[in-house]
Amino acid sequence: MKYGFTLPGRGQLATPERLGIIAKKGEEFGFDSLLTGDHILVPRNISSPYPYTESGEFPGSTSGESMEQITLLSYIAGQTSKIRLVTSVLIVPHRNPLVAAKSLATLDVLSGGRLVVGVGVGWMREEFQALGLPPFEERGAVTDEYIRAFKELWTEDDPHFEGKYISFDDISFLPKPVQKPHPPIWVGGESRPALRRTAELADGWYPLGSNPTFPMGTPEQLKAGLDRLAQYAQRFDRDPKTIETIYRTHQFELTKTPAGSDRLPFVGDADQIAGDIRSYQDMGVTTMIWDFLRQTEDLDSMLTLMEEFSTKVWPKV
Repeated sequence: MKYGFTLPGRGQLATPERLGIIAKKGEEFGFDSLLTGDHILVPRNISSPYPYTESGEFPGSTSGESMEQITLLSYIAGQTSKIRLVTSVLIVPHRNPLVAAKSLATLDVLSGGRLVVGVGVGWMREEFQALGLPPFEERGAVTDEYIRAFKELWTEDDPHFEGKYISFDDISFLPKPVQKPHPPIWVGGESRPALRRTAELADGWYPLGSNPTFPMGTPEQLKAGLDRLAQYAQRFDRDPKTIETIYRTHQFELTKTPAGSDRLPFVGDADQIAGDIRSYQDMGVTTMIWDFLRQTEDLDSMLTLMEEFSTKVWPKV
């Protein structure tokens, strides 16, 4: 099992010094990856429901702040040497695919092959409208086409592509990414289209446990999702075992004494949480992502949570 954690893109922890400290400490503690989100702008009035809260309210709507994702990861690449850098997730329709593919390839080169491209279709209609993008309703088709364009640009010496949303020919595209054939692609999302996209185009499935519409918060719910993914993999003649499963949870509460039988997953003492992790590992989960940011916005407290997980829970798994 590998472990990752989310890195802030807004708020009091999102300063150059604190971001560097968190990233370097995560690497020191042995985490495999760090992840950060993607909003180019935050509209002042948002009516689109956020998929990962019960109320549908977007946690970043009050501040309006959001660092640009690829720039932030490029900064962190220079602060670290081993930890993987994950776009979590790149809203694929937000950027011209040629520009995005070049930025991502450059980041993979500069980081020595540490990039993971987490991708998603986006959820905020108002942000799409402000950026002047293709219709919000077509964002799934746009995402599929842009991913195919990414692969063409990253792998072919003479890339050319003819699509509905993007076309190119007679170009050079260098440098190529360090990782071959290209950086790993993780599809974020819990819906059936996300599962289909994973099976057809990606290397990993990256669900979150907190989507009330497509709940994945218990082992049973995730197992049902994995069964559906296996069906899509067979449709595209893929062995489901070749698709990595990355599970992200907002829950983490380490207690000194065992929690009761009605506890939530990843809440309890070190033995209980380690047991939870083993149950997900037995299901086929290969990486677990922890949202320590949901517990605190204090730097020392976050570093303590990261250290306690790595020293008290991790060894028991």
